[in-house]
Amino acid sequence: MTDVRVLAPTGMLGAGFPPETITRGLALGADVIAVDGGSTDSGPHYLGSGTAKTAAAAVTRDLRLLLRAAASAGIPLIVGSCGTSGTDSGVDWVAGMAHQILAEEGLSLRIATIYSEQQAASLAPDRIHPLPPAGELDPATLESCTHIVGMMGHEPIVAALEGGADVVLAGRATDTAIAAAVPLMRGFPAGPVWHAAKIVECGGQCTTNPRAGGVLATIDATGFTIEPLDPENACTPTSVAAHMLYETVNPFSMREPAGTIVVSGATYRAVDDRVVRVEGSRFEPAGQHTIKLEGARITGYETMSFTAIRDPHILGQIDTWAALLRKTIGEWVTRTLGLGDGDYAIDLRLYGYDAILDGIEPDRRPPREVGVMLLVHAADQPTATAVAKVANPLLLHLPTPDMNYLPSLAFATSPAETERGAVYEFVLNHVIDVDSPTSLFRIHLPEAADA
Repeated sequence: MTDVRVLAPTGMLGAGFPPETITRGLALGADVIAVDGGSTDSGPHYLGSGTAKTAAAAVTRDLRLLLRAAASAGIPLIVGSCGTSGTDSGVDWVAGMAHQILAEEGLSLRIATIYSEQQAASLAPDRIHPLPPAGELDPATLESCTHIVGMMGHEPIVAALEGGADVVLAGRATDTAIAAAVPLMRGFPAGPVWHAAKIVECGGQCTTNPRAGGVLATIDATGFTIEPLDPENACTPTSVAAHMLYETVNPFSMREPAGTIVVSGATYRAVDDRVVRVEGSRFEPAGQHTIKLEGARITGYETMSFTAIRDPHILGQIDTWAALLRKTIGEWVTRTLGLGDGDYAIDLRLYGYDAILDGIEPDRRPPREVGVMLLVHAADQPTATAVAKVANPLLLHLPTPDMNYLPSLAFATSPAETERGAVYEFVLNHVIDVDSPTSLFRIHLPEAADA
């Protein structure tokens, strides 16, 4: 075999893709379909709660098309970080859909599942090391997590494929591992494999039109090429090289569990007006195999209110109004609820003014309208909601000190208070030394599916 071809249909299962791009990828000789199922990009809620960001209907739609494609071409399908965060429940969620689709479509594919969730008691604290900017781990932090996952490399996926799987549904995995597994299993050099896997991790994001669908990476002994699956789309040396800037501390290197991708000597050359050739990538094996740990815990409960201001007098001194609102909420909450500063916290965000950049917003001219988001955080939901209710009349009618009339602002919803439930935070940004790349992961090898 002189090359191996990886079809990356989209950046995340459930995000959608044009079906015809998959047909074209198969026609181009794809050897494997690899798709990411999740991320930490959307915050700690999904890991903390063990729920998915994506809609079941959207995941089912994508999965049905990919299972059909894998079956028709006789190639494996690999999904990583199932259910957004890669918890055991996320793997089971996607596996349930897959089995149902196979039964409905009359397909006979063997599904392997890989579980990456960890129990705090089974993790040796003396083998865990912080990643910047995290500090040394307090063992109590492990116990406080509602869910902990280990981020696998390619090795558990390879084990599942060698165990007879046609479909691998993995828990938390590096985005690159799912695309690197088959090329590495077939003996292709690690440098080009890992670099290609990094470039295709988000599907069409390395193209000039990311919304047009995914890409095909063709990896050989000296490098790889990247081609969009949409014939009207294009890759350029800039669009491909730029993806090394995405989610990396250093655009010339990136750490994997087994070592480091180094692309400082890589060259990017246009083969034609839509295909790019990359050579010169290398991979430096690590002296110690490490698995990144991700964990989230509940920090309290939150209630949100949202109102809108278009009164030009208030908008002309919005900072004064916001400071008065914070001060008055504190006074009213103490007087009516008997709560002190340590019993709750508020976060006031002025959308249309400085909600995104806050103090470094360079344009301080009065806006024409501002959306005011009040987030109240407390140890329990009733307290958070009670504080938000105390703030309600202030969000509706609070004047500035110099106003001689009572303004009327505009709540976006009725009721004005929305209970957001439990709020989570990431508390693990650490790696654990392991003796085996597969030791933290439970691999359930497949049984033949009923046709």
